[in-house]
Amino acid sequence: MLDDADDIHPLFAGAPSSTEFKKLRKRIVRHTREAVEQYGMVERGAKWLVCLSGGKDSYTLLAVLHELQWRGLLPVELLACNLDQGQPGFPATVLPEFLEKMGVPHRIEYQDTYSVVMDKVPRGRTYCALCSRLRRGNLYRIAREEGCSAVVLGHHRDDILETFFMNLFHGGRLATMPPKLVNEEGDLFVYRPLAHVAEADCERFATAMNYPIIPCDLCGSQDGLQRQQVKQILDGWERNSPGRRQVMFRALMNARPSHLLDPKLFDFAGLERKSAEFDENAGEIPELR
Repeated sequence: MLDDADDIHPLFAGAPSSTEFKKLRKRIVRHTREAVEQYGMVERGAKWLVCLSGGKDSYTLLAVLHELQWRGLLPVELLACNLDQGQPGFPATVLPEFLEKMGVPHRIEYQDTYSVVMDKVPRGRTYCALCSRLRRGNLYRIAREEGCSAVVLGHHRDDILETFFMNLFHGGRLATMPPKLVNEEGDLFVYRPLAHVAEADCERFATAMNYPIIPCDLCGSQDGLQRQQVKQILDGWERNSPGRRQVMFRALMNARPSHLLDPKLFDFAGLERKSAEFDENAGEIPELR
């Protein structure tokens, strides 16, 4: 990935020239390309709605997808979309100005879901679940209006791990956010191309590129959120055993239904042993293995 004035997408203009940043960029692009290919995300000629919140993850997503498209490795049309949900203090001009400057096709949509969340969620309860559902519904509507076949989100490896442990600790199920799924209506794909990318890499990348980050704290800080608690647990494990996150993530890609307890996934009742044949030495105690 050697850039020059005639061979670079504006999203990468001014990228640091250090060896460390080049390795970081190459790693993020490689992991994203692997996920896109591994989970069969590409339909040639398709149009993707790339959801942009203004956080480090969505900026990384936008940049890497345009990098792949720029180099002919992602034959789809990309439309960036920001949903302004009406939170007080939201800097409404930041993303439109940034996207115009970068020459990125985009749509900015205003829907005051903030007021709905404030009205419906009891005091002391977390806002994220309802806020997310309202946001997702609007994004699906926008995708249909724009003729998109997929809604593309910026969830990364750590989001997927945290969701797995939230479901494990609080939901009583083994499940997480998959890299690819079909919405309930069955007419749109939902993709997460950053599924293999570490959160720390997204943060380093967006910071190095000096993208205008919009923090997700506009609804007010809420202490004690389940996701924050899980993140703290994972951070502790990572400090004690560096690389633990990646090992756990690989485990999500290496499930063995026969070694779990769900009879819907594996036919335990139908499991049979081999018939015992006559053996003159059958009475002998077998060797342990």
